[in-house]
Parts: sequence; structure tokens; C-alpha cells
Amino acid sequence: MDATLLATIVLFGTFFLLLILGVPISVGVGVSSILAGLTLVPLEMITFTAAQKLFGGINSFTLLAIIFFMLSGSIMNNGGIAIRLINLAKLFVGRLPGSLAHTNVVGNMLFGSISGSAVASAAAIGSVMNPLQKKEKYDPAFSAAVNIASSPAGLLIPPTTAFIVYSLVSGGTSISALFMAGYLPGILMGLSIMIVAYFIARKEKYPIAEKVNFKQGLAVVLDALPSLSLIVVVIGGIVAGIFTATEAAAVAVVYSMILAAIYREIKLNHIPKILKETIVMTGVVLFLVGTSSIMSWVMAYAGIPQYMTDFLMSISDNPIIILLLMNVILLIIGTFMDITPAILIFTPIFLPIVTNIGIDPVHFGVILVFNLCIGITTPPVGSALFVGSSVANVPIERIIKPLFLLYIPLVITLFLVTYFEWISLFIPRLLGLL
Repeated sequence: MDATLLATIVLFGTFFLLLILGVPISVGVGVSSILAGLTLVPLEMITFTAAQKLFGGINSFTLLAIIFFMLSGSIMNNGGIAIRLINLAKLFVGRLPGSLAHTNVVGNMLFGSISGSAVASAAAIGSVMNPLQKKEKYDPAFSAAVNIASSPAGLLIPPTTAFIVYSLVSGGTSISALFMAGYLPGILMGLSIMIVAYFIARKEKYPIAEKVNFKQGLAVVLDALPSLSLIVVVIGGIVAGIFTATEAAAVAVVYSMILAAIYREIKLNHIPKILKETIVMTGVVLFLVGTSSIMSWVMAYAGIPQYMTDFLMSISDNPIIILLLMNVILLIIGTFMDITPAILIFTPIFLPIVTNIGIDPVHFGVILVFNLCIGITTPPVGSALFVGSSVANVPIERIIKPLFLLYIPLVITLFLVTYFEWISLFIPRLLGLL
């Protein structure tokens, strides 16, 4: 048997088997990579190389940005900003039919972009919105579906760790360009859900929020302004060249602490819990990055990316067909794999293929993250799906029907973003980042 084919079968066969058996993804990645490596090189070499790659994979200044953004997000999640952002969202979309559903979507877009976590967004926004929607006779399954489907929008709207991970594994794609490229797709993701929610709300005759006067509206804006300013400080600083993404993440931590002091939502005895949350999350991510570095080396040594390129190009050399195949594969992968490991594993496989057909790495980064954002809202293991269901106290089987209606606009928007690259690249080009 061809060495490359054997290594591919051992690598992915072992990995998916361990995944089915419930082994943690990072362990599965490491074990399958070492076993695949044994088909290529002696035991001594793969042992030494694996240890070297495990350390070298996390020995990166850029990874500090992930740690700091996670800490900032944890502070924000406990800092009482959800209700302020919900009030602001309601101010913008409160006069639309089904105003609370639209408020939920916009709230997720705002909170997700600040916290950098779809799960945190689904939990924080959902816990506030579900009682309000229940009070106004919304179908609980519909409310939960809207919350789940819109929770990943903040993973596209910067700052987001997903693009930092992609930048790292793609060989240094500009983080600034990736951040700017995520804005329009993230906004379109939210708007597409709102369009479907609008028609459902009109059909079900869900109420419109009461009109607020100028004084009330100004108070809401001023109350939410300090939280929103984090985005301006972080993204503005990166684009203006004042600081790097890593430095911006550290600034975000300081800003979050100041904001928590202003809102007085976090007490001193909350800090150990926040730090513990961050340590656990970053420990998981960093170990995954390290083991994925072993997998990347094995794939490169075996020539698996080139093998996959030749295979897909043998099917078609038409970029439209190749991107369609990639989207289908990534949508399937997203149903059972979380966003970070999927980026780490599949970027080295697909990036050489897309660059070979002339696709900009920044544009592909947006396509990749968009696909995986949909994945975390889908059964059987979507993290946002389970959190949204738990917060709403609605069984998943009841949520699936309204959720499938929301998958339609999400997939349509995904294909618009895929085939009209200006949606992703317009802002980066406008700012001279490409």
C-alpha cells in the first residue's frame, strides 16, 4: 500500500475511532498522529519529533492573545454587561414584529463580539431573554432556536480567538485583515436569522416593544457605551497599528477590569473563579494546539495535503465545485467537532488547495469559520445547541424543528460569502490590509 495512503488511513481512522469512543479530542489527535507517524519513521524519531512539536507548537507569542482574550471574555461574562447590551439591542430593533426575537439576535452579535464565545453568548443572552419571551407568549422552542442560531455570530465579528487560531496554523495570515474580514459576514449571519424571525413573528402575531422616548434611549446608549467601547479600543488600536493583536488582548483585559469596577458587578471573591475558568479553558486550547502541531508535521511528512489536493483536483479543477465540496465537508465536520480543533486539523489540509485555485487565505479563513459556526449549533454534539437548550429548559427534540428553518438562511448566507469574496475582503481592502 502507498505510504501516504496508509498514513492517511491510520491517522484519520484512529482519530475518528477515538472520537467515537469519547476520548478527548486533544488526546485523540496526539495518539493518532504518533501511530500514523510510526508508519513513516522509526519509534525513536517520532517520539523525539512529537515532543519537539508539542513544545514548539505552543511556544508562540501570538498564542498569548488567545489567553488574554479568554480572560477578558471571562471578566465580561461575569461583569453584568449582558442586560446593558440587550437594552441597547432592543432600542435598535424593538419596533419590529417579534421585537424580543430580534433583540436576542442583535444581543448575541454584540455580546459575542465582546466575549468571543458562542457558548457564553447563548448562556448570558438566553438566560435574560427567555423569561422575557415566555412572559410575552413566545413559543419557547422558537425562542431557544433563535438564541442558538444567532449565538455564533460573535465568532465572526471581532475580536475573536477563532481567527487568531487560524492565523497561527495558516502560517501567519494577517490577524488585522481577518478581523476586518469577519464584520460583514457576521452581520449578514445575524440579519439572515432576523429575516426568517420577522416572518415567523408576523405569522404568530408576536408583539412589538413599546416605543421609548429620546431621554430613555439616550440613557440606554450611555449605559452600554463603555462595553461597546472595548471593541473600538481593541479593533481601532490594531487597525491603526498602535498595538499588535496580542497587545490588544492585554489591553482588553485591563479595560474589562476597569469596566467591571465601574459596573460593580464583580467582587474580589469572584476573581479566583474567573482566573480558574480562564486557566482551564486556555489549558485545553494550548494542549490541543500542541498535539495539532504533531498532526500537522505528520501530514506534511506524509504528503497528505498534496494527496488531498490531487484528489480534489482530480474531481474538478473548477473553483466553484471545489469550494462546494469543501463547504459540504466542513458542514459535516462541524456537526461533531468543535471549532478550535476543526480549524487546527483542517486548515493544513484545505489551505494548500484553495491557494492553488487562487482563493485568498483571508477569504478562506472566513469561509472556514462560518462553516464551523453553523456546526456548533447542530446535533449531535453542538455546544451552543446544548447550552441554549439547557438555558431555555426546552428539550432538544422540540428545538430542532424551528432550528431547521433557521439553518436555511444560514446556509444561503454561507454560500453568498463563499462565492462573493468581496463580502469578506471589502473592508480589509478598503483599509489597505491586503
